[in-house]
Amino acid sequence: MPTSALQVARTGLEAQDTRMRVIANNLANIGTTGYKRDRADFATLAYQDTRVAGQQSTSETAYAVGLNLGTGVAVQGTSRIGTQGTLNTTGNALDMALDGAGFFAVEMPGGGTGYTRAGNFTLSAEGNLVTSQGYAVQPQIAVPQGATSVSVAPDGTVSAILEGEAAPAELGQLTIASFANPNGLRATGDNFLMETAASGAAETGPAGQDGRGNIRQGMLEASNVNVVEELVEMIEAQRSYEINSKMISAVDEMLRNANQTL
Repeated sequence: MPTSALQVARTGLEAQDTRMRVIANNLANIGTTGYKRDRADFATLAYQDTRVAGQQSTSETAYAVGLNLGTGVAVQGTSRIGTQGTLNTTGNALDMALDGAGFFAVEMPGGGTGYTRAGNFTLSAEGNLVTSQGYAVQPQIAVPQGATSVSVAPDGTVSAILEGEAAPAELGQLTIASFANPNGLRATGDNFLMETAASGAAETGPAGQDGRGNIRQGMLEASNVNVVEELVEMIEAQRSYEINSKMISAVDEMLRNANQTL
C-alpha cells in the first residue's frame, strides 16, 4: 500500500521531536564537566518506485526519469562530537583535564570499567584517587596520609612529598584509554561511557603518547556545547516540526473535504 502524505508528515514529526530531545540534552549539559555534544543524524526512509527510470514506455522508447515517492525520514543515530572543550583553571591539585584525545579509566561497581573526560577527582577515606561517586580511578593511585604537594605530570606520573621527606616520591602513573571508534562508546549517565563492540577494545598507555592527550593538573575540561549553535538548531527543529504539523492538518482537511464531496 503506498505511503500517504499524512504518514510521511508523521515520520517528520517523530524525527524532529527526537532532534529536539538531543538539542535539549546538549543545552542541559552546558555546565557538565567533559560533556561532548550529540548530533542527530537523519536518513530518508525507503522509496516506493511507481515507475523505474529506463522502464519501457512504448515498444521503442524508455522512460528517461522514474517516479519515486519517498516515505519520510527517520533518525539514523546520534553522533557524539568529540571536539576539545575549553580548559578552565581551578587551582585544585586533584582536578585533571585531558588536553587531546583519550579518556580516564574508572572501576565501576560490579567490576566493569567506565571511561570519562571528567577529571574532577578527590581522595577516598583510604587515600585512593576516586571520582565524586567514589569510583576508583585506574590504575589505582594511593596518596599516603600526611603527604603534601601532590603533583601530576603531563604524562600522568603522580608525585607527592611524604611526611618526613624532603624530596618528592613517585606514587604511580595514570594511564589514558583510547579507542579506534570513540563514537561507538555507550553513554550510561554520570559522565561515564562504556566499551561496546562498535568502539573496539580500549588501548591504554601513558598520556601524551600514541595520539593520547596530555594531562593538565589543576584544570577541568568544560562542555563543548556552543549555546548559539544549539539555539539555532532548536529554532530549525521547531520550524520543521511546525511545518510537519501544518502538513498533517492540511491533509486531514483535504481528506475530510474528499469524504464529504464523495
